[in-house]
Amino acid sequence: MNNLNDLKGKVCVITGGGGVIGSSLAAGLAEAGIVTVILDINEVAAVKVAEMVSAETGTASYGIKADVLNKASLEAVAEEIREKAGQIDLLINGAGGNSPKATTALEEITEEDLENLENSFFGLELEGFQRVFDLNFTGTLLPTMVFSREMVKRQKGVILNISSMNAYKPLTKIPAYSAAKASINNFTEWLAVHFAKAGVRVNAIAPGFFLTNQNRFLLTEETSGELTPRGKKIIANTPMGTFGEPEDITGTALFLLSDMSHFITGICIPVDGGYSAFGGV
Repeated sequence: MNNLNDLKGKVCVITGGGGVIGSSLAAGLAEAGIVTVILDINEVAAVKVAEMVSAETGTASYGIKADVLNKASLEAVAEEIREKAGQIDLLINGAGGNSPKATTALEEITEEDLENLENSFFGLELEGFQRVFDLNFTGTLLPTMVFSREMVKRQKGVILNISSMNAYKPLTKIPAYSAAKASINNFTEWLAVHFAKAGVRVNAIAPGFFLTNQNRFLLTEETSGELTPRGKKIIANTPMGTFGEPEDITGTALFLLSDMSHFITGICIPVDGGYSAFGGV
């Protein structure tokens, strides 16, 4: 098998599908003939993406509101999906993101900061930290519990989690996001073993640095659009010298979802422009 023909007509649920990466994935999958179900807490965004995907590719797409932190809500959505699109064959856990409330102002504590630690780790509020961790990790756990049950019963299906380079090299300022993405990598491996003999594969993609709605406040200046010092540092440590484009993830996703990777489970593939290979000098 060296093509994507096995994907045509399959139904893929994409959580966080109204976002930059989710919507790009939906379009790429639809071009391969995959029926996409766009789930997002923002119903307007979900419906808009689905309409765009259908219009541009001619492949059916459905936009549905869903709360990835509410299991009962997801179970109701699963029933709606079965009625509208049919059985669920594939799941992409793309819901996630960061927040200023879980971000430290300081990259590290220096001697001059010792008299005022509120801009450091010690100033983080548990509510903000918990929200970001839950959105990324629990927001992967619960959809998997709900949408993969039928896959396991049929003994066929693929789950693809969206991790991050932060899972390997935690970035300064964003402890909650880094911890959650590291948890996703571990969960991916654990679930891959748990589901292996049930015929369901579980893998992950770790994007490098992409400009999204969640991280734009850290990487670009709001008024000028120029890179922040942090953004410049990232580009300097990415050998290809640029941020990734959302479309750069699609090829890897299609490979992992298709039968071309039928003997691959429990891995996480970086899509990062060489960031993970660079030692900084």
